[in-house]
Amino acid sequence: MDLSVYLKADVGKGDITTVLTVPNTDGTAYITCEQDAVVAGIEEAEELFAMVGADATSLYKDGDHVKAGSRIMSVSGPLAGMITAERTVLNILMVMSGTATLTARAVEAGRGEIIIAATRKTVPGFGPLQKKAVAVAGGDPHRAGLDSMILVKDNHIRACGSVKSAMEKVSKASFSLKVEVEVDNVDDAVTAAEMGADIIMADNVGPEITGEIRDAVRRVNERILVEASGDMTVERIPEYIGKADIVSMGCLTHSAPAIQFSMDIN
Repeated sequence: MDLSVYLKADVGKGDITTVLTVPNTDGTAYITCEQDAVVAGIEEAEELFAMVGADATSLYKDGDHVKAGSRIMSVSGPLAGMITAERTVLNILMVMSGTATLTARAVEAGRGEIIIAATRKTVPGFGPLQKKAVAVAGGDPHRAGLDSMILVKDNHIRACGSVKSAMEKVSKASFSLKVEVEVDNVDDAVTAAEMGADIIMADNVGPEITGEIRDAVRRVNERILVEASGDMTVERIPEYIGKADIVSMGCLTHSAPAIQFSMDIN
């Protein structure tokens, strides 16, 4: 992914303040994580600093748990470049580490018995980095985009008229593509399963009906996975253990609290 677009967007025609105030000399700095967190964005920070001629030495790697106050990176090189890149670097660390930290909490709540997955509810242009943060924390990024798999959702079904009609249409696609179908009742789940769905998404139906859907589709094909979705929170995950194979959570990318970082010149 080309990270230079983020730096260019922030710099614009030039970092006016730094040009006027910072001498043309080298220096050192360090980046501190201000909260207990699972860090992500380390590799991106190194790459961004390299773009301004600075050398970053990481003390942790993506996916590591760190305590508040931990120095995670030292940086050396042109002072002006380091200061110009500071906010872009910190922003990426903040957002990616926020997603990684929330994902790690969700994975822990799943007790190793359920897959924690992201969704496509990402910030446009930042999705790949958010999905990477999910992965480094032990979650599953889910599909990268619309071309990754077939996912028949409610509006597709409404446009076709029924689950049966939608499944008839997607059956014409390549065998290499997995097929997932969103349902809200057992009958539609069984129809999709009998017509070849690989994954059933039980959307906004709660743990009990999700469990009923899982039992029903497993009687059709025991290899079919059931994904629970719909306003999921970390606190609700244990309710789905034994009732779903996957819990997908939009909050991992659309509303994870940012983790605070700072950069200080020595």
